[in-house]
Amino acid sequence: MNRIPRRILLTCLMLAACFAFIFPFYMMLMMGTYKSETLFRIFAVLPGDYLLENLRTVFARNFLHSYWNSLYIAVFVTLLSSLSSAMAGYAFAKYDFRGRKKLFNVVLIMLMVPAQLGMIAFVWEMKQFGWSDTHLPLIIPAVANSFGVFWMRQYIQDAVPNEVLDAARIDGCGEIRIFFQIALAFIRPALLSMGLLFFLWSWNDYMLPLLVINNSDLQTMPLFIASLKDYMRTDYGAQLLGVSLGTIPLIIVFIFFSKSLIKGLSSAAVKE
Repeated sequence: MNRIPRRILLTCLMLAACFAFIFPFYMMLMMGTYKSETLFRIFAVLPGDYLLENLRTVFARNFLHSYWNSLYIAVFVTLLSSLSSAMAGYAFAKYDFRGRKKLFNVVLIMLMVPAQLGMIAFVWEMKQFGWSDTHLPLIIPAVANSFGVFWMRQYIQDAVPNEVLDAARIDGCGEIRIFFQIALAFIRPALLSMGLLFFLWSWNDYMLPLLVINNSDLQTMPLFIASLKDYMRTDYGAQLLGVSLGTIPLIIVFIFFSKSLIKGLSSAAVKE
């Protein structure tokens, strides 16, 4: 096949794929500008005239407070989970301690167990700790992430040379300094990618906040969007507008860190 037709075909396929991904988001933006009842009668391709009313509905329901709740929870989860996963993965990859293989097998088993199976026990445990109706169940348990430990261990095995670590020990560096000043420099792409995934998972989490939070002042964005209804009517237009506003942090994160995410995922994918 000639190179020029091949490029044209590839360009057309890429444009079609971009359209397939962007069009649903565009439709969500447009539908957020219509009255809920109108959405069942039209195909919302062009902007409507109900945007200001939907904005009033959204901001009248403690929107900014819920936005802040989701943001700071996601930031704390990202920082703490990334650090703990990197440290645990580094320990499994570079230290030879007693019971290492058995303990790592426990991590693998936890990856195979669906989180939904332990929800009832988790809610009961949080109640016993006195953490019910707080943000602690959304932050503290997320620090122990089996996927993060597994991923970092697989990446660190080959990404961090043992010779560099041994040379640092000979020069008198302590283990903590070696990890923070040397090991982290080698695993930065994978660490950034994993942090982005943690942020996305925390921001989009609906089930866990639904189970442990009853106070409307503590609700996160997914709970807030679901609350845009009353006993007689669900305001789909306001909900879609709330979803559109809730995707802004995710879009910003992806714009600034997409290269790091792709680099980290591709680097981790070729590790043996």
